[in-house]
Amino acid sequence: MAGGRKDRLGKGLGALLGEYVQAPEAKTGEVVHLPLKAIVPNPAQPRRTFAAEELAELAASIRENGLLQPLLVRPVAAAPGRYELVAGERRLRAVTSLGWDEVPAMVREVPDDVLLVLALVENLQREQLSPLEEAEGYRVLQEEHGLTQEDIARSVGKDRSTVANMLRLLKLPPSVRRMLDSGDLSTGHARALLALDDGVRAGELARAAVREGLSVREVERRVKAILGRGREAGRKKSRAEDPVVAALQEELRAALGSRVALRQKRDGTGVIEVPFSSHEDFERVFQAITGRDVTDVVG
Repeated sequence: MAGGRKDRLGKGLGALLGEYVQAPEAKTGEVVHLPLKAIVPNPAQPRRTFAAEELAELAASIRENGLLQPLLVRPVAAAPGRYELVAGERRLRAVTSLGWDEVPAMVREVPDDVLLVLALVENLQREQLSPLEEAEGYRVLQEEHGLTQEDIARSVGKDRSTVANMLRLLKLPPSVRRMLDSGDLSTGHARALLALDDGVRAGELARAAVREGLSVREVERRVKAILGRGREAGRKKSRAEDPVVAALQEELRAALGSRVALRQKRDGTGVIEVPFSSHEDFERVFQAITGRDVTDVVG
């Protein structure tokens, strides 16, 4: 991204709406009336859900008092006479529900990266984004528009560490993200779970947190306990494992295509465990060990 574009983003929402967002069809501050059917939704809108009650309340207020703040739109270059919403998704939905034919709006030329920043800021100011919606918005700015975490932080008025922590939420396993997205799990709980590399254990602890109403501190304590047990088990395994047995175990795993485990006792006896996942996998393991097809035996 060019340096000038990043400078724009760093100047905040006021600059984005004012001197850095130009108006080709209307002077700064001029409001025009556009047909509702000429306005298409904001493709960069990070918010995925809009509560019906919220929209109903807003529609009632607009019916009573009128639309106090016009929409912000940009021209669609490929379709003259059509406009893309920049800011005001809730207002657009509300006036649509009221059956309006046209709506007051301000027309501006808005670059794609600024479009997403505006949508993010508008929702963040009203605290209407879920944690994952916010994180996904930051990801798009970072990966698709080349902004650094510092650029994003300046644009949305937050600390860089806050942006970094929100982006980390996208690394959570799907089951945990669903609980976070539904509101069953708080952002604090989710951040504590990020310390677990094991997605299965993270999901189990997340479900326990929801089921038992665990505090963030308690989840942090349990995460530390899990990590401590894992380190201790690793140390014990390292001390107990015979390098010769370990090498033979790896060779068997490669030969059989299965996670073979050797259980050796002090007296030299032991057990070889060869797990399989299905009837077909058992037949494959049988053939690898004996060199014979199952049909040769049970034909």
